[in-house]
Amino acid sequence: MKNQIMVYEDKVYGRTEIEEPVILELINSPELQRLKEVDQAGYFEPYYPGSKHTRFEHSLGVYLLLRKFGAPIEEQIAGLIHDVSHSAFSHAVDYVLSEGSEKEQSHQDNYFDEYVLASGIPSILKKYGFETGYILDETNFPLLETQLPDLCADRIDYSLRGLLAYGVVGAEEVGNILKKLMVQDRRWVFADFDSAYGFAGLFKVLNAEYYSGIKTAVMFRRLGDYLRYALQQGHITKEDLYTTDAAVLAKLNGNLADDPELDRLWRKLNDGGGYENDPDNYDAEVYCKSRIIDPLCRHNGEIRKVSDIEPDWKNVVKRESEPKKHRIRY
Repeated sequence: MKNQIMVYEDKVYGRTEIEEPVILELINSPELQRLKEVDQAGYFEPYYPGSKHTRFEHSLGVYLLLRKFGAPIEEQIAGLIHDVSHSAFSHAVDYVLSEGSEKEQSHQDNYFDEYVLASGIPSILKKYGFETGYILDETNFPLLETQLPDLCADRIDYSLRGLLAYGVVGAEEVGNILKKLMVQDRRWVFADFDSAYGFAGLFKVLNAEYYSGIKTAVMFRRLGDYLRYALQQGHITKEDLYTTDAAVLAKLNGNLADDPELDRLWRKLNDGGGYENDPDNYDAEVYCKSRIIDPLCRHNGEIRKVSDIEPDWKNVVKRESEPKKHRIRY
């Protein structure tokens, strides 16, 4: 792929030319291309109309962010492939398979190494002189991945992308957030407290209204019930879950006329309404992983966390770090 250039227009970072051969070959691999048809959030369209954005967009976004801020090429590669093991419907698989966890939504992370090693990615990495084991070890890449509530490239990109997709802010404000970001000592740092605190507040809005809110809990529960029943009845296999959203839905739609229960679950999934949170009289108890950040920023000549400057944020971080429990009555 020498001398080839890919021109990519990204909603967050704008127009970019990509010419690194290993990156181009990975982008064009079946593993990355599959993510073009895997929704970032699951099956959100009936619940959050117009918000669709894909794991492919996010994967390239993480790569572009790392490249923009001078991360080593190995970290850029790790960022590009970090989501290839996501199933169709993304974190919905945690509500389907026994290996998943509603509270942690960690099935994809647990399956990542196995998926990559069985894919064509190691041969591409070897071709260009990169060691797969090194790329798979996220401890080598502190800009890409850190534990919550710290900031990392993965969280920065999916939150900026989410802010745009859900219409929380516009492109100008996202651009201003990026202008306030910098990297110091292999850590993400905001230029000042106000920008860090403002971004943390926007992330909190995303978490409350989209990542862990009741509407999302209903979507995950209904989609999980639909897919689990389909697996039990043999309409799809576990392997089908590692194709695309469209492929799984097409396979299931062919069985709706012959399976009344599958049809009922499908109609319920697409309803988008007909529920309420009722802690005393409920049909389903559903957990959602809750996310919150406590960014670093420059403040009075030092680098400090938001919670060190604004003590109330410590309470927010503690509260929002706990999984959200929804008791849903239909």
